[in-house]
Amino acid sequence: MTRVAAVDCGTNSIRLLVADADPETGELTELDRRMTIVRLGQGVDRTGRLAPEALERTFAACREYAAVVKEYGAERLRFVATSASRDAENRDDFVRGVLDILGVEPEVITGDQEAEFSFTGATRELTGRTDLTRPYLVVDIGGGSTEFVVGDDHVRAARSVDVGCVRMTERHLVHEGRVSDPPTEEQIAAIRADIEAALDLAEQTVPLREAHTLVGLAGSVTTVSAIAQELPEYDSTRIHHSRISRDRVREITEWLLRSTHAERAAVPSMHPGRVDVIGAGALVLLAIMERIGAEEVVVSEHDILDGIAWSVA
Repeated sequence: MTRVAAVDCGTNSIRLLVADADPETGELTELDRRMTIVRLGQGVDRTGRLAPEALERTFAACREYAAVVKEYGAERLRFVATSASRDAENRDDFVRGVLDILGVEPEVITGDQEAEFSFTGATRELTGRTDLTRPYLVVDIGGGSTEFVVGDDHVRAARSVDVGCVRMTERHLVHEGRVSDPPTEEQIAAIRADIEAALDLAEQTVPLREAHTLVGLAGSVTTVSAIAQELPEYDSTRIHHSRISRDRVREITEWLLRSTHAERAAVPSMHPGRVDVIGAGALVLLAIMERIGAEEVVVSEHDILDGIAWSVA
């Protein structure tokens, strides 16, 4: 057993996993898993820079995570940063801050590396399942980007494209500093056009339609699952490996896009940090399912964070 810690810092959230890894059995025993919405990617699509207040929110979460890592006595720690910090001109400020707090330098990985970690984290525990047919298409819908990975036991092809729930919301739904509530048909069509263009790009290198099982990762997908199940609160055990039909995803997406901020905030399983961006995230998922003809999505709570932990072990 090796006690490891993994941090995934994305555009919308930063997450920590502390676990005991047993490479011989392939088991990852979770000790602590937590998530904080920090919106690191605030304004990056428009300004090309990480905002000072976004950096401070992220550093505050890092200080909390440093205490947790120390408490559990993790032997190894890996910090991976994704879309927002990859795009920012001032990412050196981010790197220095993380190094000072956690003692490790964040690795600003490429989209292809991000996809590899996501695939490993999502599919390692599916080995031997007879009810799921390979190849898998693993889709990780993040805040700034979405990763597509097709593979069996190993990755066959991967691509990262710049559509995510935060990027699409900021690009198309923000007017005079406020998110449209609800968005207009024209705004929704503009998001859909960006998603379709991104899917065209992904299909140049990833055979999306060859996959037999769609596995969906990250907060947009898990939140749609929670809504579909009408959970009284967010329950990862109920969400993990749940299956949501395309018709149900469409129904939920349409409701999210015509609802108000107050109506979305009243959903008991909705994280406050997702209220304004969940509509765009759900639309990304729906567009993918329609493009490849997927009848359902298998939802996984295990994702890039678990893949990072395995890479450390």
